[in-house]
Amino acid sequence: MPSSSIADPRLARAGRDRIEWADAQMPVLRSIRDRFESEKPMTGVGIAACLHVTAETANLLRALAAAGARVALCAANPLSTQDDVAASLRAHYGVEVRAAHGESAVTAAEHLAALVASEPQITLDDGADLVGAVHDGAAGAAEKLLGALEETTTGLLRLRAMHASGRLRCPVVAVNEAQAERIFSDRYGTGQSTLDGILRAANVLLAGQTFVVLGYGWTGQGIALRARGAGASVIVCEVDPLRALEARMEGFEVMPALKAAERGDVFVTVSGNRDVLRGEHFRRMKDGAVLANAGHFDVEINLSELAALAVGGSRAVRPLVEQFDLGDRRLNLLTQGRVVNLAAAEGHPAAVMDVSFAIQALTCEHVVAHAGTLPRGVHSVPDDINRATAMLKLAALGVEIDELSEAQKRYQRGWAPG
Repeated sequence: MPSSSIADPRLARAGRDRIEWADAQMPVLRSIRDRFESEKPMTGVGIAACLHVTAETANLLRALAAAGARVALCAANPLSTQDDVAASLRAHYGVEVRAAHGESAVTAAEHLAALVASEPQITLDDGADLVGAVHDGAAGAAEKLLGALEETTTGLLRLRAMHASGRLRCPVVAVNEAQAERIFSDRYGTGQSTLDGILRAANVLLAGQTFVVLGYGWTGQGIALRARGAGASVIVCEVDPLRALEARMEGFEVMPALKAAERGDVFVTVSGNRDVLRGEHFRRMKDGAVLANAGHFDVEINLSELAALAVGGSRAVRPLVEQFDLGDRRLNLLTQGRVVNLAAAEGHPAAVMDVSFAIQALTCEHVVAHAGTLPRGVHSVPDDINRATAMLKLAALGVEIDELSEAQKRYQRGWAPG
């Protein structure tokens, strides 16, 4: 039995039901798992993952274990951990799991350290915590990594900064930037699940409300589209002129965050940066405004400045809503500023994570196949993995597409007209 630290082993059967339900909606990853089971392309490779402990993640780990890898898991966010899934991974699938819903920061750090101590050869991250800890650990541990996979914009910012400073000592594959990942996971997955989380936590009516999206990357685009579809008037705040222009041409209002603060009813940060909403914004907000974060870390909303402004203190008004009394107004913070789509809802639907985790599984296989040949630095997902994943998903959806004729292929390769 693998070494584990979980909340309740008795939840394993319920966890298996949840994992199998998700598996039924993940045909692409399932087809990859079947091939891995036959070919065993990662036999004996140690893979450590710091990801959200959900049923969808469990099916990724099942695929990697089927490939012959030794797999261990800890939680990227304690509020997203599904304890029944953790129990089932341990009991039914032989995965070392160290995660419990609501675990303390101290416990989470201990779980992360245990994975680092196992000296993994590949890391899977949702925020670069694990690969960063490997770099901060025993001398030479990072050099032993065949590669690392990162699936968040925030994590890639950290890793690119490490590379620029000469501290990154292994190859990293930016799975978050794979085109198939961005289309499916960021735009459609986070777009839908963020609204799901807000509605579950606060039970607010979005129709007729002013909904402010701070950040208009792939994820912000999805949230803005879904909010408009729910009947809200959407304002976009951006620092990038190209993204701001795109938002305006899509029909959204675009303005600085200070101006939007006076008009918004619901605010969602999704920038990948810190202090996107801070004291100067809080002072301008309406009574009853709802604040949520759909970025990675709980730093996008400045919690210390919000608490400092709360002359009347704060109180829990719903299980996932903390209300701050600013004297003349009250502001409602969802899920402690953590990612609302995971802390209040269940994250991406399994059909979305089918694409995301298929890319991760195939990229792990790529890293093993090219062990020792990938240079240090941040690499793109190979185009053949992007296209193979898209084709598998189309096939699962029953969609057929055209193919270029040989004459068309020659025309594209040539330079002469006609």
